[in-house]
Amino acid sequence: MKCRDDSAKRSWRKGNYVMSHPVAPSMVLKFPEKIGYACGDMASNLYWRLFDLYLMLFYTDVFGIPAKAAGTIATVAIIFNAICDPAMGALADRTSTRFGKFRPYLLWGILPIISAGVLLVTVPDWNADDKLIWAYGTYILMMLCYSFINVPYGSLLAVITSDGRQRTTLTSFRFFGAFAGGSIVAYLLPTLVKLFGNANEQLGWQLTMLFFGILAGALFLTSFLTTRERIAPPVHQQSSPVQDLKDLMHNPPWIVLFFLALIIMITISMRATAGSYYVKYHLGRPDLLSYYNLTYMISLAIGALATPFISRFFQKKTLLWMLMAAVGVLSIGFFFIPKDQIILIFIVNAAIGLVLGPKSPLVYSMYADTADYTEWKLGRRATAMTFAAASFSQKIGAAIATAGLGFLMGALGYQANVIQTSASDMGIVMLLTVVPAIFAMIAALVIQLYRLDAAQIEVMQRELAERKTAFQPTA
Repeated sequence: MKCRDDSAKRSWRKGNYVMSHPVAPSMVLKFPEKIGYACGDMASNLYWRLFDLYLMLFYTDVFGIPAKAAGTIATVAIIFNAICDPAMGALADRTSTRFGKFRPYLLWGILPIISAGVLLVTVPDWNADDKLIWAYGTYILMMLCYSFINVPYGSLLAVITSDGRQRTTLTSFRFFGAFAGGSIVAYLLPTLVKLFGNANEQLGWQLTMLFFGILAGALFLTSFLTTRERIAPPVHQQSSPVQDLKDLMHNPPWIVLFFLALIIMITISMRATAGSYYVKYHLGRPDLLSYYNLTYMISLAIGALATPFISRFFQKKTLLWMLMAAVGVLSIGFFFIPKDQIILIFIVNAAIGLVLGPKSPLVYSMYADTADYTEWKLGRRATAMTFAAASFSQKIGAAIATAGLGFLMGALGYQANVIQTSASDMGIVMLLTVVPAIFAMIAALVIQLYRLDAAQIEVMQRELAERKTAFQPTA
């Protein structure tokens, strides 16, 4: 029974996904594959950080619509897209090509996402109502194209390796790439808009998004060429998308992560979007916007890259609790910094980035563990559905943050490109500091409900490996 077929061994070494779990769960992934996987999220964040950092500002100050309307557009588009994510996960789980289930989407999605990005920042010369319809349609299209490529990309994590430490390392590389992509957007976007557009700001936005799209396409192609899928569902598995969703409802660790990711995303999205308004209007220093966002992105990247090191000393749950509590404390402290203390503002904002940076590698590594948990408990595996439903929660969190920010700024009297009233100015400060701090503290409490620890993960991996062995052909 334990004598395995040599051809199966050779197929495994070539990186084909021919068995439910790798022959060597503790295998160390090679550096090029880690970098290649990171390229995919660098590409994705050339878009996502645009949504986070600049798109609300584009809608209010360039496209020319009120803050409430801009917040509503983003909310409707994100919620619509979030609902579609599980469908995308179901499609990816049932895709079968010689390149695997998920990797082909890194190729298929390149042209759609480039086109959607340019259309998103195109300002038609129409009346106000028609422009609003255009904004809704192009944002929804953009988010659909984003999910088409990003849901399969995220799912790759759970099928490249089953080893928990390797997953944490891989997610650290991934989110270092993500924050590197975000840094490019944070620093270069305002500069490129001016460079490409000269006096025509609208043209500058279009050409900037075309530039980012071409760069993203090259990065997605690199990710496709350098990664391999090594884990397949159990042999003879048959399930429907409805069954996949039901399985998640019987996965307590995944349910905790669902709500945790939603709450943390409110914290992150609200801080990122409010930050641009804070620098432009509260500080009155739009010239510092690129540097402010860049230092924040760099600190996030450093935090992500440090995750494998600091996770050696703490359980994932404990580390995540400590980090979110620190975000809450630092955000409250941020509120009290006078606006003329620019250096201190930059230091504290970077410190928040450092403690937020490990969040994404930790949570996505934990999601991969919950995919294993479903297979261990129920004998079925739906990797893409696990990550797509997780993406759903994050997008709902982003929608809540965007809607709340747009509604509150509108209610407090925000007007684009003018000096803000005291109420509007205080609202911007609160949305960057106190409100995210509250959600960070809530996240620190929610993580206490997570029960999947290192000991149980070790038991799961051992039993899944034993099941896999039982299905191997005998000599």
